[in-house]
Amino acid sequence: MNKDNKKFVAESVFIKEAIKDNLSLNEFLLLLYFDNSYDSVFEIEIISKVLNMSVDSAIDAYSKLLKKKLISVKAEKNSYGKIVEKVSLDNYYRNIKVDVKQMNKESQKRDIYSIFEEKFGRTLSSMDYEIINAWIDKGFSEELILKALDEAVYNGANNLRYIDKILYEWNRKGYKSIDDLNNGISIREQPIMLEASLLNYNWLDEK
Repeated sequence: MNKDNKKFVAESVFIKEAIKDNLSLNEFLLLLYFDNSYDSVFEIEIISKVLNMSVDSAIDAYSKLLKKKLISVKAEKNSYGKIVEKVSLDNYYRNIKVDVKQMNKESQKRDIYSIFEEKFGRTLSSMDYEIINAWIDKGFSEELILKALDEAVYNGANNLRYIDKILYEWNRKGYKSIDDLNNGISIREQPIMLEASLLNYNWLDEK
């Protein structure tokens, strides 16, 4: 990703976070001002002039950002020994970081769904989505789930029920990741034999 694309992504995330927080235009402009400010010093007259905003409007937006805990302020001495208020956007950046992680997680889930659809040669149903999500919530890594998918396809069983039983068996043996699996067994050398009793056991409802 080149520099311009990275900047575009960063700005897009910044704006999306502002929309999520239901910021007014003045709040957003003030937040953007501090984000682009070299020293983030709160000087109301300068801010008002730069943003073409009345002093009262700027103070109101500033107060609301503080109330929403999107910014924080601390007093510091500048190079001339004068006490100034410096604005920190750490809380806002932290919120963005959490949202980006969630976006990445959702993106990964979409990827695993696409792989299932490609392997099965069909579109997944809503129930299929729920089952795959249940595996992820159960603590199985995506790598391990896809390994179980490959095992099912290899054995000609293109259905989630078969994969569910493979994962149940691996769960019973304590395998939660590919490393666990590789350290415990070799799938090709020791093919999984699913007992008939397991085929009727819904382990996802296990408490």
